[in-house]
Amino acid sequence: MATAKRPAARRKTAAPKPEPVKCPDCDGNGEITEAVRVGARKSRITGDHQTGLCLTCWGTGEAPTD
Repeated sequence: MATAKRPAARRKTAAPKPEPVKCPDCDGNGEITEAVRVGARKSRITGDHQTGLCLTCWGTGEAPTD
């Protein structure tokens, strides 16, 4: 006697993960730019810029979840 076929099991698809929210300070880049100041009391701004790690998101580019 032949056994009856079972219906194939349905595959469960995982829901797509939501996109992380971009950091408001660095716009999702992870780096911020600061103007370079020179002088005795750092009063004169030069045309140069330096980049640094965003302290809000620690360079990940994602908004912190508090």
